[in-house]
Amino acid sequence: MDWRTESPELWAFLEALRPGEVLTGTVAAIERFGVFVALDEGPDHPLFPGVGFVTVPELSWRHADAPADVVTAGQRVACEFLQFDTYNAEARLSLRALRPDPFQAFADRTTAGRELRGTVEKVLPFGALVDLGDGITGLVPFRDSPDRPEDFGTGEEVSVVVAHVDRPARRVLLSGPRHAG
Repeated sequence: MDWRTESPELWAFLEALRPGEVLTGTVAAIERFGVFVALDEGPDHPLFPGVGFVTVPELSWRHADAPADVVTAGQRVACEFLQFDTYNAEARLSLRALRPDPFQAFADRTTAGRELRGTVEKVLPFGALVDLGDGITGLVPFRDSPDRPEDFGTGEEVSVVVAHVDRPARRVLLSGPRHAG
């Protein structure tokens, strides 16, 4: 479909948007792959429930099993415009861009050597994932470490030590466990 000729008003609206612009609207539909947003400004979309679309990773800084865990149909939202998706003629949006990143706050207050308490989320062949709270998960790697899979039980509360916080990769490496009574 050639959106320029089929819906020139929509095309002109989307072309005028600039990255970083804040748009408001209403959650029009929730799908497993993301959320459609009916924008307050601009035309309706001829095929989709909204001109705006938020992919699952852009909904929240925290992991969500489903988009409905983050938003509800009919909810008012403010989003940052990321880009014009010319194939679908929609505005790609981000909800999380307008919210503080909990990982950066964690990194600001956490240094190597600090002891933290957390809950073992999952034990994998290469390491254990420990939920440190506020959506932050750290990894206790088993390679080159005295830690072993049998040292961890899913759901168990443990004390761990921060080995390294990698801001660009958004990773926390830990050592441990010390079982928290």
